[in-house]
Amino acid sequence: MGASQKPSSSLSTPSFPFSSGTNRVWSMRYIVAASSMGTIIEWYDFYIFGSLAVFLAPVFFPSKTLGTSLILYLGTFAAGFAVRPFGALVFGRLGDKIGRKYAFLLTITIMGSATTIIGLLPSYQTIGLLAPAILLFIRMLQGLALGGEYGGAAIYVAEHAPDEKRGYWTSYIQTTATIGLFLSLIVILATSLGLGATAFNDWGWRIPFLLSSVLVAAALYIRWRLRETPLFTRLKEMGKTATSPIKESLGRDWRLILLALFGATAGQAVVWYTGQFYALYFLQTIRGVDKVTSYAIVATALALGTPLFIFFGRLSDRIGRKKIIMAGCGLAAATYYPLYMAMTYFSDKASFNAPALTLLVLTQVVYVTMVYGPIAALLVEMFPGRTRYTSLSLPYHLGNGEFGGFTPVLVVAINFAAGSILAGLIYPIGVALVTLVIGSLYIKETKDVSIWKEVEEMVPTTQPIGRSTDSLPEKIPSPKP
Repeated sequence: MGASQKPSSSLSTPSFPFSSGTNRVWSMRYIVAASSMGTIIEWYDFYIFGSLAVFLAPVFFPSKTLGTSLILYLGTFAAGFAVRPFGALVFGRLGDKIGRKYAFLLTITIMGSATTIIGLLPSYQTIGLLAPAILLFIRMLQGLALGGEYGGAAIYVAEHAPDEKRGYWTSYIQTTATIGLFLSLIVILATSLGLGATAFNDWGWRIPFLLSSVLVAAALYIRWRLRETPLFTRLKEMGKTATSPIKESLGRDWRLILLALFGATAGQAVVWYTGQFYALYFLQTIRGVDKVTSYAIVATALALGTPLFIFFGRLSDRIGRKKIIMAGCGLAAATYYPLYMAMTYFSDKASFNAPALTLLVLTQVVYVTMVYGPIAALLVEMFPGRTRYTSLSLPYHLGNGEFGGFTPVLVVAINFAAGSILAGLIYPIGVALVTLVIGSLYIKETKDVSIWKEVEEMVPTTQPIGRSTDSLPEKIPSPKP
């Protein structure tokens, strides 16, 4: 297409989903990479807080015992998850009214600014109660930002992807949470080893937070160049976007939202946070494995398991999303107790075995990839385009914010109350079983759903909407009269 030509508004002409102010057309790989980069950084920002729990708990919540400090710190960590559903409503409304692009430009700006401030925040010893109060406020800002981020990124990719490969392409977005966690562990490990334990405990822990400002600047530059998704653009041209997304979503989609929450995202969330976050806490705080070794064990398991997000995403395009997610919940519920009994044995000083611990954590990461790899495609396909940002984000962040985010603190608290290091596992096992039952009975398979049908039916067309260069024909035919 020449510089003087403009894409037709007709559905017969493929749209151009990614542009830098020119008519250049990008492939799905580039679209996914551009979307994922910002999301990885947001997850890095969000999880650097949790990854440094052992270091920062005494800095902001000093007490006589590390256990008390850790519970207070984990409570602050969980507060970020508690407000994620509110972020889903706020940014979901913006995403459904104004566009997907502008909503997640705003989310990454808020997240990056909040994370940088943590790196500059004085300790409790310096400013007293003001330190944990500011930390709590910043953590809630992070939660609000993340509440709008995930839905925007997942929908942005899904609304460019062909129907038959949606599970595959959105699975790349699903890797971002684990890659963000992995990146946070690697940065912490490299900084602590480079500075030494004394300097890192004193001031070096600030470096991972301050690094975020550089990463966010790069992501903002890339995201600013994004164009709106072709599906949302077409809805807007047709005047079919939601005028009141929250009202429409809660009024029309509330049954689907509840079904997505209890039949999918609640179980997915507890499996995710048990297999990655609680596994790290278990090794460090309950079993007393030194920080460098425990970070290395979890980071290795994450690195080995991450490609399976793509595998299960692609598999879901063939056999369905529901089967894989339910299988992951079932396996987790059935094996958590024996897995953590084995972790207890191999983390003992007399029988310590790092490779065995890595394998045990990796097994849990496999469950994570099963429940998480296909879920973006499932959620996108469950909700209509006009309220998709709001309706998708709400059950996702209720599940991951409330059920998942509180997993570490609830499991630790139950352990303390029961006087058993395995008692708290009843929480993730119970939630996973609830999701297994409800999801198996009531969620319909969605892999054959065409999200383009709603706009293609509204305006007749001779060919589908273009998603990316991967779906552009060599020659664009003119619309039939």
